[in-house]
Amino acid sequence: MRIATLIKDRTSPFLSMEFFPPAEESHLPEFFATVDRLREASPLFVSVTYGAGGGKQRNTLKVTAELARRGLTVMAHLTCVGANGEDIENFLVQLEQAGVDNVLALRGDMPVGRQWDPARGAFAHASDLVLHLRKVRPELGIAVAAYPAPHPESPSYAADREFTLLKLRQGADFAITQLFFDVREYMDLVDGLRAKGMTLPVIPGILPIQSFDTLRRVLSMCGANIPGKLYLQMEEADRKGGAEAVREAGKAFALEQMRRLLDIGAPGIHLYTLNKSELCLQIAREAGLAPSPGA
Repeated sequence: MRIATLIKDRTSPFLSMEFFPPAEESHLPEFFATVDRLREASPLFVSVTYGAGGGKQRNTLKVTAELARRGLTVMAHLTCVGANGEDIENFLVQLEQAGVDNVLALRGDMPVGRQWDPARGAFAHASDLVLHLRKVRPELGIAVAAYPAPHPESPSYAADREFTLLKLRQGADFAITQLFFDVREYMDLVDGLRAKGMTLPVIPGILPIQSFDTLRRVLSMCGANIPGKLYLQMEEADRKGGAEAVREAGKAFALEQMRRLLDIGAPGIHLYTLNKSELCLQIAREAGLAPSPGA
């Protein structure tokens, strides 16, 4: 079933989650144990990231198929950097065989250490991929990414909003945001889209800060902004209390974010789990988005 239909049928805010496939197959049992633990939160859907390169893509398919077999509604990430129509079709066929009806259409990261010429592939932008998917698979559920703060390659806020609008107008069902730490950025994004007549759901993506090292690594990878006050708070927690203090401060901040987002009308929360179960499960329950133990 298309996730957009599940969202439309909801009468209360929902929870969704992102996982990434383990790099090594030997880690799959531990990964699936984490997923089973987080199933207690009753997510509306889960997404699985799409690795660059053959081996990692195979892991994505394996993980996605197994999660679908276990009864979860799964959305597979699908990137188009360097891909052509045949590559995309092969991936879609394998998803269909696994019973997966939804994708997150992304451009994807540029190849590391080598130049990428968009003219050599069929898709230069995620909007091209969305348009293609809607034409060849009209029944497919399609989500896209949105950026509360502009994508690092966008020349301006206005240009970034137009890129997001284009992806949605090309046939996407809804958007999920990049992680962010300032609720005002999400409000500005949604207000800007609404001012242009776009009313499709925009799901805020939240990363619970689980360690200071992880925070720095994720920020360097995705280019998200972090308020200076929050960064200093996490730095001080790390200095005074180490990993556990950072974890507790991160939990408190994520809870505050989620509650504020729900108060202003966000349709749900998409948790970037980093394949960690306990903190995410605690946050989901305390935010009222997951049933209590034994419920």
